[in-house]
Amino acid sequence: MNINRFGVIGLAAAVSLAGVTGCATKNYVQNKTAPLVDQTNQLEDKTATNNRQIHSVDERSQAGIKQAQGAADSATQNAQMASKAAGDADSAANFAVHRADSLESVVKGLDSYKPVANVSVTFGFDKAVLTKEDREQLDQFAVQLGSAKSYILEVTGGTDSIGPAQYNYELSQRRADAVVQYLATKYGVAAHRFYLVGIGKDKEVAPNTSAEGRKQNRRVEVQLLSNAGVSTAESGGL
Repeated sequence: MNINRFGVIGLAAAVSLAGVTGCATKNYVQNKTAPLVDQTNQLEDKTATNNRQIHSVDERSQAGIKQAQGAADSATQNAQMASKAAGDADSAANFAVHRADSLESVVKGLDSYKPVANVSVTFGFDKAVLTKEDREQLDQFAVQLGSAKSYILEVTGGTDSIGPAQYNYELSQRRADAVVQYLATKYGVAAHRFYLVGIGKDKEVAPNTSAEGRKQNRRVEVQLLSNAGVSTAESGGL
């Protein structure tokens, strides 16, 4: 009887101890796993924040790419337009203008044309590009074209005496063409109104023995000749 009582007591104690041990283990696990859960939640929050930032950066990058592409397309279009304008002007200068040794050979009734205005622009050594000052002078000259009737433009290019004759001839042509292109492009002067005459180094306007004289010879002269008393048909459509 006593043995059974002690056995029951022992069993009860064992069960009680097991219960206490189970509670202690559960609390231990909770204490260990709680920080891990918190860290996991923090990591998820940081990941979500980083994803939002990456998405924002990506949107700005895409916007920047579109803006850059738009600017590039616009620049390409402008370049194409400029190239076309230059090509049109170049065609006017090289194919439609009259080139002759004298006006008498190409202009009917030249004696009826009277000088109205003229302008002369000079170029640097071995240069055929208009300067800002050259363009301003041509702008002032072109003001008179709006009211001119039945007119022609005599364009005479020249060089100094330095260099081979053939090279200077070609250089003087480029200088005259630069003037023709400028007036044709900016002021819409019809190509058939231009007459390029006396191009080369042979027709000097000052002695080539001095620097100042050579500078004056590196020029293009433009003379406006008008025949206001003759109808357009009589003047050969000028």
